[in-house]
Amino acid sequence: MTHEEFEDAVGDALDQVPTQLMDLLDNVVFFVEDEPPADDPDLLGVYDGVPLTERDDMFGGAMPDRITIFRGPTLRMCEDRDDVIDEVAVTVVHEIAHHFGIDDAKLHALGWG
Repeated sequence: MTHEEFEDAVGDALDQVPTQLMDLLDNVVFFVEDEPPADDPDLLGVYDGVPLTERDDMFGGAMPDRITIFRGPTLRMCEDRDDVIDEVAVTVVHEIAHHFGIDDAKLHALGWG
């Protein structure tokens, strides 16, 4: 899957997130990168920011939160295009959930690990 096709898969995954949920995102940007940091080569995605549950009235003027989806590890772990599309959708939801303050333990319990 080319970089462009992978970006399209991420875009399609974002399109599948209900509008009501997307409307609640606050100051978030999405990125696709080829590889995660060298110290975590199997990382599929990462949320970098301040979850909504940790923001207070003093929060403002901050740089946008970042959600990054990594192409390399996703392609290496998936067997075919359909697997990639499914895994990207799960990873997108997983990282959005972190923006809402949902931790990994809860996501795994809900089947979104």
